[in-house]
Amino acid sequence: MFPKLFSYGSFTLPTYGILVALGFVAGLVVTVRLAQQAGLEKETIFNLGIYLALGGMIGAKAFLIFQERNYYWQNPGQIFSMATLQSGGIFHGGLLVALAVALWYTRHLRLPFLKTSDAFAPGIALGHSIGRLGCFSAGCCWGKPTDLPWGVTFTNPYSNETVGVPLGTPLHPTQLYESAAELAIFVFLYSRFRKKQFDGQVFGWYLLLYPAARFLIEFLREHSEEAFVWQNILSDAQAVSAVLMAIAVWLLWFSTYRHRLLAPAPISHEQPSNPRPRRAAKLSSR
Repeated sequence: MFPKLFSYGSFTLPTYGILVALGFVAGLVVTVRLAQQAGLEKETIFNLGIYLALGGMIGAKAFLIFQERNYYWQNPGQIFSMATLQSGGIFHGGLLVALAVALWYTRHLRLPFLKTSDAFAPGIALGHSIGRLGCFSAGCCWGKPTDLPWGVTFTNPYSNETVGVPLGTPLHPTQLYESAAELAIFVFLYSRFRKKQFDGQVFGWYLLLYPAARFLIEFLREHSEEAFVWQNILSDAQAVSAVLMAIAVWLLWFSTYRHRLLAPAPISHEQPSNPRPRRAAKLSSR
C-alpha cells in the first residue's frame, strides 16, 4: 500500500519499520503502567521489555529463515540482505523466544513470572496490532486471492521487489484481519487486568485468544510449500497455535483449580435456622 514513508536518494525510511517501532513503544508504555499497578518495579519491567524485543526479533528472523529454508539454502547471502533484515519475520517464532527470555529473566531476578506476564500480555497485543498495520503498508503476510468487495490490490512495484506480494490481484487483507483481532484482544485483556482473580489469568487468556485468531486467519493467508507441516492444509503457525492453545487451557484450568483450593473458606455470620432453646435457670428460694 504505502511501503516508503520517506525516500531521499538511496536512503529509504520504510513505513513498516516506523509502525513496528511505534507498536513497541505503545506496548511498553502500557506494560509499564500495568506493572506499576501490580506492584512491580518500573525499571526492571522496562529492561525486560527491551530484552524481550531483542529476543523476539532474533526468534522471528530465525523462524523465517527456517520456514524458507530451501530458498536460503540456495541463497545463503540473502540471510543478511536488506529484504530479510527489513522483514518482520515469523511472529510466533519471536513469541516463543521471548517467552524463553522472560522465563530466564524472571528466574534470574526472582520475579513472579505469571504476575509479570499478566502485565505484558495487553501491551503485546496492542503492539502487535500496530505492527500488523506495518505489514499491510509493506505488503507482507498477504492473503489468498478473493472476490470479496474488501479485497485489497497491491500495485507498488517496490512491495513486490522487497516482500514478493503479487500485484494487480485482489487479496484477503489478512494483515488487517489480524490487526483488528489483536486490538479486540488488547481491549479485553486490558479491561480484565484489574478484575483478574489470580496471577496468570490475563496471560492465559492471551495465549488462548491470539493463537485461536491466528489459527483461523491462517486459512486465508498465502503460504509457500515449506510453511506447511501436513498436506498443504496445516501450516506451521497453526501447529504452534494449537500447542499454545493447549498450554493456555491447561494454565487457566490449573490456576483456577489452585486458586479455589487455596482460597480461604467463607465465614458464615448467619444464625442457625432452628436454634435450640436455652433452659431457663432455676431460681432457688432457700
